[in-house]
Order: sequence, then C-alpha cells, then structure tokens
Amino acid sequence: MDSLDPANPPVTIVPEHVNRRAWGFWGTVLWGLVVFAAMFVGQIAVVLFFAFVRGGAFDQAAMIRAVAGSGTTISLSVIAGLPAVLLALWFAIRFTRVSFADYLALRWTSWRNVAVGVIGLAALVAGWDLMSRAIGKEVSPDFMTDVFKSARADDAVWLLVLAFCAAAPITEELFARGFLYRGLSESLLGVPGAILVSSIVWTSLHLQYDWFFFGEVFCIGLWFGYIRYRSQSTWLTIVLHGLNNLAAVVQSYVLAG
Repeated sequence: MDSLDPANPPVTIVPEHVNRRAWGFWGTVLWGLVVFAAMFVGQIAVVLFFAFVRGGAFDQAAMIRAVAGSGTTISLSVIAGLPAVLLALWFAIRFTRVSFADYLALRWTSWRNVAVGVIGLAALVAGWDLMSRAIGKEVSPDFMTDVFKSARADDAVWLLVLAFCAAAPITEELFARGFLYRGLSESLLGVPGAILVSSIVWTSLHLQYDWFFFGEVFCIGLWFGYIRYRSQSTWLTIVLHGLNNLAAVVQSYVLAG
C-alpha cells in the first residue's frame, strides 16, 4: 500500500484558505491609492471627452461645463470607473495567494443577514430624513435632483439608473468594503478600524454633497461595514448600496416633478 510506503507517502491536500493572506496595512494603503487613481482616470476620461467635444478644449472651464448639470456625462463617467477599478483590483490581488472572489468576499449569505441589512438601512435613512425635516433641510441633495432633471431632458434616465444603482455600488463596494476592508481588518487596525477607515474613504468619494449629507453617507458606510463583517459578503453590501441609490433616484424623481 502506497500510504504505508515511506518511499511513496500519501498526497496531502491543503485547503485553499490555508496560508493565504491579504495585503497588510501598507500594502492595502498603497494598492488602494492605485485603485483610486484607476477609478479617477476612468471617470475623468469621459469628462475630458465631453469637454473636448463640446468646447474643443481640455481646460478647467470646459470640464466644468461638461459635467455641470449633465446627467448623461456623469452617468457615463460613473460607468467608466467600473472596468478601471476591476482591472486595478485584479492586478493588486493577483500578487497574493488568494483568489479574486475570496479576497473580495464575493459570496452570498443568509437571508437573515439580508433582512438585517435592509431593515437597518431603512431605519438609518428614515432617521436622517426625519432629522433633515426637523432642521428645515431638503431630504434629497440638490445634486441628485439636478442630475435627474438633466438625465430626463436627455432621455437618459435609464443610463442614470444603470450608473447609480449598479455601476457605482459595484465599484465603490469592491474598493471600500471589498479590498480596503479585507486588508485593513487583517492588520493591527482589526475589524473596528477597518470599518471606520473604509467608511471614511468611501465618504470622501462623495464630495458633491454638503456637510449634512456627508454625515449621512458616513453613517451608512459604518452600517455597510458592520454588515460586511457580520455576513462576510461584499455581494450583500453591493445589493444594499444599490437599493439605497435606487431609493435616492426615486426620491429625486418625485422631487423633480
């Protein structure tokens, strides 16, 4: 029998998850900057294209005109960021011994976790809506209303929905709750630090909002981070993010008349 023959030891199958680690703190930070740069380049390329087509120049004024109030340009810009981020993440993860799906926690979870995530998100958003009404503030950012009106004028509401409810959630969640959370949670920061830092980074991607909505985005980011920890699934945070953005688009539709 080969299994008892010292010259022919049995084959030992090592589980895939053994001896596989994510990037550490500095590796996650440096690669995170690369991923962010890729997203920026992908998105700004669309803006530069429309700026050149409309103004024949790449100066700052032409770029502002291309973006300001243009739902089509903004939607295409958001969509263009997705393949750029996917490519950068692929390069970052291929140098580890972890598969792309495992590294980013692209796995489903229980329906109990789905219910907890949805209910918690709904309660959080409702609380911020009540707070905005209490202080006499609009429940939806002017940015969203203006973008929706522009997209409707261009007959591109479908493109806006695709960008805001699919492309943006996938791009941002793979970056924040996928890549950043994974690496930071396995560093000295631990899970609490990973949730906090990834939420801060994610919030910084929404500079189009004022301080009030900035705070709301940060709180939602903390909730997504907790759900990522609880469910061990980035797919769930992508779904929750998409539902949140869909609700924002519907709200903008109502406010835009």
